[in-house]
Amino acid sequence: MSTFNVLEIVLKDILLVIIPSREDWAIRNQLIVDFRTAVDSVESLRGATVEPFGSFLSNLYTRWGDLDISIELPNGAYISSAGKKHKQTLLGHVLNALRSKGGWRKLQFIPNARVPIIKFESYHPNISCDVSINNLKGQMKSKFLFWISGIDGRFRDLVLLVKEWARAHDINNSKTGTLNSYSLSLLVVFHLQTCRPAILPPLKEIYPGNVADDLIGVRALVEGQIEETSAENINRFKRERSRVPNRSSLSELFISFLAKFADISSRASEQGICPYTGQWVDIDSNMRWMPRTYELFLG
Repeated sequence: MSTFNVLEIVLKDILLVIIPSREDWAIRNQLIVDFRTAVDSVESLRGATVEPFGSFLSNLYTRWGDLDISIELPNGAYISSAGKKHKQTLLGHVLNALRSKGGWRKLQFIPNARVPIIKFESYHPNISCDVSINNLKGQMKSKFLFWISGIDGRFRDLVLLVKEWARAHDINNSKTGTLNSYSLSLLVVFHLQTCRPAILPPLKEIYPGNVADDLIGVRALVEGQIEETSAENINRFKRERSRVPNRSSLSELFISFLAKFADISSRASEQGICPYTGQWVDIDSNMRWMPRTYELFLG
């Protein structure tokens, strides 16, 4: 039996352990329901909705994955906006409601983060939750990853394996200066864009616009337009008769992922990773990455 065959068996066994069950999904949904009850008790948040995003929404979470929740403020049919100070005030009210309701532990308010959040953990099982306000951009990013999963099933499997590998090596925690789960997912996207033959297209071929700039106006209309455009382009990519299929096994893709980024420490000083174009990009040519304040540019 070849080394790749042995690794393939091992990786499939790991997936059996880390892929969430129906019960894991139900537990997270119940946490969202319980949290919504607490939010509904806050007078200043009447009419707000509670919506998950992150790995739970993209279906790229493991059995012990965190749960990201956004409180979307009411603004009729239109996409809402709120200043940082207002978000801090509202999250303070949510914190008081959670303390009053009980059932959570390790409650922590981080008001001065770039995106103010509340962190807490559930009891039985121990699931860490992050709560922010008006994180529609986070929801759309999560939806894009979910849509991408429909192109090739190996994407989800590889993301889960890479996240578990990163967790085992203590490089899956943005609070300690390493990579968060979204960044790891983008690395997998980039790997599958740049392997030969390519498994995924550049993200600009899925949605050519800038989602952050386009999230203005009537929410249902804007989200519908983004989803419709993305679905059409994904289906077009999947139907391309001229596209040569990539037959790589999961173990081959995992090994080539590690090999591709083995020299990232040296390469990242000059180039960033751009899944939007599916290319390495010189840092000096991208004004969004200036000044150089990060060890790795990804976006």
